[in-house]
Amino acid sequence: MNNLKFLKVVMLGPGLDVKGGISRNENLFLQNSPPEVEISHISTKEDGSAFLKIRVFVQSLIKLIWVLLTEEVDLVHIRGSHRASAFRQAILTWVAKFFRKPTVLQTHASEFHIFYANLAPWLQKFISWSFSQGDRFVVLSESWKKFHTTNLGLDSEKVTVMYNPVKVPPEVPMHRPSAPIKLIFLGYIGQRKGAFDLIKAFASLPEQEKNKSVLIMAGDGEVEAAKDLVASHNLNDRILFPGWISTEERDSLLSEVNIFVLPSYNEGLPLSMLEAMAWELPVVVTPAGGIGEVVTDGENGLIVEPGNVEQLKDAIKDLIADENLRLSLADKARKSMVPLDIKNYWLSFIDIYYSVVKSSTQSSK
Repeated sequence: MNNLKFLKVVMLGPGLDVKGGISRNENLFLQNSPPEVEISHISTKEDGSAFLKIRVFVQSLIKLIWVLLTEEVDLVHIRGSHRASAFRQAILTWVAKFFRKPTVLQTHASEFHIFYANLAPWLQKFISWSFSQGDRFVVLSESWKKFHTTNLGLDSEKVTVMYNPVKVPPEVPMHRPSAPIKLIFLGYIGQRKGAFDLIKAFASLPEQEKNKSVLIMAGDGEVEAAKDLVASHNLNDRILFPGWISTEERDSLLSEVNIFVLPSYNEGLPLSMLEAMAWELPVVVTPAGGIGEVVTDGENGLIVEPGNVEQLKDAIKDLIADENLRLSLADKARKSMVPLDIKNYWLSFIDIYYSVVKSSTQSSK
């Protein structure tokens, strides 16, 4: 670990109880931090009204300034996404730079390209300029690195690709029940995640595959619209909505189901997919965001094009009908997650921390 000094890090990001992948990532990151690093987390966002979100962010600014004034801090780690999150990240970066603290910016955005393209030119320059002030910019995939270096003009040497980490269970069920075949979708139920395409694809399955299958759609979002679509296909007994589930409930479901499906239009690198693969599940996904860098079609999962309901239906049908295909893809999916285990992830991330601190110290002399 480079034998450098103990590091005191302030990490800013969504509250640890906020629904979504960033908070799950933060929790996993904090729970597995090595003894060489002490991390203080400051919440920049909580679920709730616009007023609450503004109040929480103002409080986070005050807390950050107070900590930087009163404590010895080696590094500031700022997590963000798109929309308002990107502006929060930019403002926090300037506060950290005012106090001459090295900064690591980490983005988890799934639709940053859309958000950025719709900004006025002067706002694009503000975001680009602010992000360039970070000492290191961490993205979820090579495709996102290319976007940020090409469109925001970030220095390629300062942009580091770090796929999302996952906790690989030490063991998984040897033989999952195969009657009925259980499919699972995890995440926000809406258009971006392809939830409605999934319902349509399931509804169009041949009767033989449909009648021996159950689809579980766990998450929040446009649930009522999804339920209406399910009802229109008379599939209330085949498509279930347990709502937003806890980590323990998620792991319990992943240990029981047979297939994971996430036909997204836009993604960063979905943690739910990585978790499913770690639980030795075959996955049906799209190449959105960094997915295509982790999943190889026909090797450790099946890839379909976003919005192609027919292709999605065929992939699901093949997995329902062919147990050998399910098991083969599942075995390779789990093996491909070992390099992304949180322990290996921390080995790489602590090197980023040390490198940034060392470079900052040298430049200040």
